[in-house]
Amino acid sequence: MLKTLHTLLLLCLVGAGNALYKQWIPDNNYENKTNWDKGAVPCGNDRVQFSAQRKVSVFVETTHAVREMRMPVDGEFILNSGAGFYVVAGQEPGCGAGVTTKFKNSESLQWFNPALWQAAATLDDMQRENFLFSVHEESVPCQYDDVVFKARSSFRVDTSSSLPSISVKSVSVLGKTFDSGSEFTQYLSSRSGRLQFHGSSAVTVGNSGCVDPSGCDCGNSVNHQQICASVTCPSLSCKKPLLPVGHCCDVCGAIVTIHYAPGFNLQNYRQRIRHLFLVLPQYKSIQLGMSKVFKSQRLVGIIPFGSSAEIQVVILDEEKGTQAEALARDIVRDANSHGSNLGITEAEFQTSTGSSSDQSGSSAGMVVGVVFGVLIMITLIIVLVVLIRKGVVQMPSMPSLPSLSSFRNNNDTGDLGGPLDHGFDNPMFDKPVMLPAVPGLYGTETNNSISLTPTGVHFVNPVYDENETDFNV
Repeated sequence: MLKTLHTLLLLCLVGAGNALYKQWIPDNNYENKTNWDKGAVPCGNDRVQFSAQRKVSVFVETTHAVREMRMPVDGEFILNSGAGFYVVAGQEPGCGAGVTTKFKNSESLQWFNPALWQAAATLDDMQRENFLFSVHEESVPCQYDDVVFKARSSFRVDTSSSLPSISVKSVSVLGKTFDSGSEFTQYLSSRSGRLQFHGSSAVTVGNSGCVDPSGCDCGNSVNHQQICASVTCPSLSCKKPLLPVGHCCDVCGAIVTIHYAPGFNLQNYRQRIRHLFLVLPQYKSIQLGMSKVFKSQRLVGIIPFGSSAEIQVVILDEEKGTQAEALARDIVRDANSHGSNLGITEAEFQTSTGSSSDQSGSSAGMVVGVVFGVLIMITLIIVLVVLIRKGVVQMPSMPSLPSLSSFRNNNDTGDLGGPLDHGFDNPMFDKPVMLPAVPGLYGTETNNSISLTPTGVHFVNPVYDENETDFNV
């Protein structure tokens, strides 16, 4: 029972910070029935056909009888000890009437297809098929991983990518491990190497292992689009699907985010989660992936200003229950209680049910966002005013309004277009030139006491006659 439990834990646990073993799943083995179009290995009455124009490297483990075989122009058989072919003279019993069976094409198998790789913590786990769960980017070999092609098998993999090379720690082919760059380059130039590896990018080996206790970045984010191009995302029924960093599809489950201090050790923390929680019966269906990721920081959720490293714990429940949320709460509770001893400064989670470790966090974030938005608007207005004052920015011209003079010129025109009736004329103010034509209006003093000048009408006061210099009583 204990052995079974440990096997289950290894199926659930992933370690992206340290080097893992990533094994290529497909093979070009003659004995693999999935490599034949009829779904069965050819027998003595069958005619075997390889496409003439296809390049292929086929591993043959045992002896096989055939009636006829058509070989490719460029190909090879890698024969195991004692393996080979022979032709049956008559009908082989139990083989049927015989058919023509074709070897399937393996040209389209891509290195960056995450479905074609399996990950394990050790080679023993690989042999026991104790494979690990990981996000899509980390399903493909990372820069610190050991790549394994099965010992008794051959293959053909397309390594094409947008980069000139693919760096890994080591590559094992036909039971031989290559960790030296020059030695592996020599193998790639051999006939078998050219048939097994093809594409625009060269695979290189020799990277050292991860030496950072807090974990290392996988390095496959640059190939994210190519990795996701071969992924088909399933339909989900959860309330609020989550998208983990490095994953191509939304998931139903929970994501725990760990913020750490310099003393944090990813491997030790991984073991802690394993022994504290994954041994519990209620978490038997859990898949858990833990890795170091870099998330971009954005001001007001819009303006990027850098990135920060954090630990991402992805929790999925195969039974589509609520155990993922329960485990996320347990992990956050443990981190808050013992974070000072573990090198953890903060832990939070979010789930596909819509709940999170801090329900008020979104409201607080919204308030902070609004405050920053108002400050930015005020700053922009001030900058605009300064630029206008300095003449760097000119305000657009406004349409001119009618002047007062034009309004006065138009007020002699009536509503119906005719001249405006002013009533009767005032001889004093409307037509001042008529004043002298009214003789004796003010007696004999009229011409002396009233004078008309360009500035107006003036009245002379006899008391202050300018001809008088003295005033006598």
